[in-house]
Amino acid sequence: MAFKNKQLSNPKTKQDIRFLQTAKDTDGKLLEMEVTYHSYSKEPAAHYHPSQVEDFTVLSGQLTVRMDEKIHLLNSGDTLHIGANKTHTMWNNTTEKTVVNWKIQPAMDTENFLETATGLAIDGKTNENGMPDILQLALLANKYSGIFRLSKPPFAIQKIVFFVLIPFAYLFGYKATYNKYID
Repeated sequence: MAFKNKQLSNPKTKQDIRFLQTAKDTDGKLLEMEVTYHSYSKEPAAHYHPSQVEDFTVLSGQLTVRMDEKIHLLNSGDTLHIGANKTHTMWNNTTEKTVVNWKIQPAMDTENFLETATGLAIDGKTNENGMPDILQLALLANKYSGIFRLSKPPFAIQKIVFFVLIPFAYLFGYKATYNKYID
């Protein structure tokens, strides 16, 4: 369970997250985190958030952002607002660490998603880029589709493919959430 000052460290994406304000603290209105992107962190899969907006302030270092098929470099003091349904990725492409204040509104169950993704990476259940295999991905994508969606293939195709894969994922012992990651 997320709580103020809880830290997550994802060894695959080279990203540390410290919760500053959780959904519980803000009555669900806001999730605020401080994120450290270590040198040459991994670029995540292009994604969007259908019901949330994100605001980033670079506290130190440089953040690389891919949005609208363009690369943007944000430096210390720069801010970025990402509206709902806006496809993006971000990472640190330098030798120095980058620290960012990250706000998500509304919070929804983003904390659980981040805790689950980090737990899977720590347990070696993702590839080197932090992505789980297709069966685990089907369950996560279905469970968290209200907060996180991959940009490709189109969402309608994802829903069909994942709908077909979900029974197999459960058959092989996968879960959408694992208590050991979110408790």
